[in-house]
Amino acid sequence: MAFQGRWTTEASTQFEALQAMAAASLAKRAREKRTKTSKAEGLFKQVDKCVRLLLENPKHPGLHTHAYESIDHPYEKAGKVFEAYVQNQTPGAYRLFWCYGPGKGEITILAITPHP
Repeated sequence: MAFQGRWTTEASTQFEALQAMAAASLAKRAREKRTKTSKAEGLFKQVDKCVRLLLENPKHPGLHTHAYESIDHPYEKAGKVFEAYVQNQTPGAYRLFWCYGPGKGEITILAITPHP
């Protein structure tokens, strides 16, 4: 079952910032006629893939999804917030925090940050 994605303002801002850095890096790489992708491009590609996998199947094994206790659920006091891996075995690996809701069949992306 595919889920409908919702974004908090914070998550949307983080996603757009990563996207802008990747686009700027790609443009610079094109101007300098380099072929090797930059870290910014690779990170955005990983974040984009993580979001797509999450919305298709939150239990996808590559996401290593598990409950995260330090963030409160924005819609339900007893609801769970989850952490999905954008990167693994990388210093400062990025994580995506999300929860189910507010409606049925919806996932809200709360934040995209380096591992706390």
